[in-house]
Amino acid sequence: MRTLSYVDAIREGFAQLLAGDPRVFVIGQGLWSPWYVGASMRDLDKEFGRERIIDSPVSENATTGVAVGAALAGMRPIVVHPRMDFMLLAMDPIVNQAANWSHMFSGRLGVPVVIRPIINRGGQQGAQHSQALQAFFMHVPGVKVVMPSTPRDAKGLLVAAVRDGNPVIYIDDRWLYQETGEVQEEIFEEPIGKAAIRRPGRDVTIVASSHMAAQSLKAAETLETKRIDAEVVDLRSIKPWDRELVCESVHKTGRLVVADGGWATCGVTAEIAATVAAETFGRLKAPIARVALPDAPAPTSAALESFYYPGAREIADAAEKLLAS
Repeated sequence: MRTLSYVDAIREGFAQLLAGDPRVFVIGQGLWSPWYVGASMRDLDKEFGRERIIDSPVSENATTGVAVGAALAGMRPIVVHPRMDFMLLAMDPIVNQAANWSHMFSGRLGVPVVIRPIINRGGQQGAQHSQALQAFFMHVPGVKVVMPSTPRDAKGLLVAAVRDGNPVIYIDDRWLYQETGEVQEEIFEEPIGKAAIRRPGRDVTIVASSHMAAQSLKAAETLETKRIDAEVVDLRSIKPWDRELVCESVHKTGRLVVADGGWATCGVTAEIAATVAAETFGRLKAPIARVALPDAPAPTSAALESFYYPGAREIADAAEKLLAS
């Protein structure tokens, strides 16, 4: 076991998938340029050739449609959207096509396509370059959605997504790229739909994914100094999400904070809060708290960004209020 950064773990997962399966290819914008995708695709075009690492024109809809068609023909394509915002231009091939083909053919035909949007926020980029739209795809039957928070999961969930046989939205966040952790060298899978307890606790459950799972661990450290024992559950997958593990944790603690990097209304936090409220109502000792973006577009001002994006402090504050209620 070695220590890798999150971004290097993604790169290793791509390399091993490409080396081990000739059906795998990658298509998207800027794949030959580290400016677009960080170090996550570094030199893969040199290693595997530009016929398998395809730097596409700026046409999100066409690029995604090509990948869906290739999946229907038996390939294992990965289509990369360097900014999640512009993935909205590809909603038709994702929602109308990829998500529905298996259903329409009674399960006799799969669509093994992986769609990798990258969340790229901060740095005063403004409303059109800062959106975390995972809740859109959590809403759609027929697709799976994973959001790894650790280097190990970044690699293992990428491999699982490519091998799954169904459309999978694999969402990574640039704010995690320099996080480090132990990652095994050989190729491996992490199970889609299974959450992980990152920190056991007895007083309050904090549920999150991706960057907000990492922030939740920092919040738990702050809470520990105030003698509050927080259990941190990293969802890892938000479609399907691990209801059983989350509800078991809430049964134990009686309190829940749900954190997500998207908007609050009709978002990931809303779905989890509603489900847990219905399934664990008699065990709750306090109302469920949600930490998410305000229902407003991202600001361009650095000063406003510091208020707009929640993190460890807001998660810890929400947990403290639950214990005080």
